[in-house]
Amino acid sequence: MKKEQVVNCQFSVWYPIFKKHTIKSLILPLPQNVIDYLLDDGTLVVSGGDNNTQHNQTNNSDSEEEDIQAPEFPEFNSKVLKAINTLGGCVFPKLNWSAPRDANWIALNSSLQCQSLSDIFLLFKSSDFITHDLTQPFLHSSDEDSPNPAINYELVLRKWSELLPGGEFRCFIKENKLIGISQRDYTQYYHHISKQEAQICHSIQEFFSQHVQYQFLDEDFVLDVYRDSWGKVWLIDLNPFGEVTDSLLFTWEELTSGNSLSANQEEGDTAQQEAPVFRYTTSDVTVQPSPCLSYRIPRDFVDLSTGEDAYKLIDFLKLKKRQQEDSEEEVEEEVRQ
Repeated sequence: MKKEQVVNCQFSVWYPIFKKHTIKSLILPLPQNVIDYLLDDGTLVVSGGDNNTQHNQTNNSDSEEEDIQAPEFPEFNSKVLKAINTLGGCVFPKLNWSAPRDANWIALNSSLQCQSLSDIFLLFKSSDFITHDLTQPFLHSSDEDSPNPAINYELVLRKWSELLPGGEFRCFIKENKLIGISQRDYTQYYHHISKQEAQICHSIQEFFSQHVQYQFLDEDFVLDVYRDSWGKVWLIDLNPFGEVTDSLLFTWEELTSGNSLSANQEEGDTAQQEAPVFRYTTSDVTVQPSPCLSYRIPRDFVDLSTGEDAYKLIDFLKLKKRQQEDSEEEVEEEVRQ
């Protein structure tokens, strides 16, 4: 996976090409002060133009409570609200590549549905996926020593659509050939997938050959699609063909080598040899917890429990020692009284 391939998978690059086959969306340039805010570890949410004030408990010696005014982005907020209204009042937000799928736990309705700027930023500032887009977009690139291409960051607002997880599939394209299809939500068992395996595979193959094959800028990429209850297939997203993208029920070793996939095909049948390998969860026995569950635990807790960050462990022990000393001083003071 080269940096050029990552650049080509930006939403604003592929959306004009496949606009007729995907969900209606609007793209807004992301101002630098908004990018700085998203990367700031301080204040969590913005007021979104409703003049809300946030309260933050400070750690000073007097433990006084301060009123902190939420940062304002009036011009950008106006553009966002206008776009949201144009798209029907509810949107699915993302950046150039990623959506904050790892942060839906923090929303009141545990959904990525947003109706305001503050809804969007609450998700964005809680998402490692969004931070990755902003700080390490070219991670795992094979040409890591080459200069990073300039990136113009954008807020993508997609018209809200209720997509059933059992209808989402990830397709792996190598040399402009569909070599593999994986159930997107592989943590769950969906009876209809095993029952309609042939129809699902055929409809995705047909969609790819008619609307996607040879139309994209690269010959290796990953395609996310949705098959609705009427059998119609929609393009949802494009991703780089490499480790930065989750291979789901495949491994990147077999996807890049092709050996394991070829071994699954029937010999002597040309049509069968060209058919992609279709993998899905086959029973309730293989159901797994969602990989996004790990993002619900604060990163500091994970580092402490695994010992990955020695400095955090040292700080934690110093804090506990200080708390113990303070507690002992309080007891001594009470005894004197």
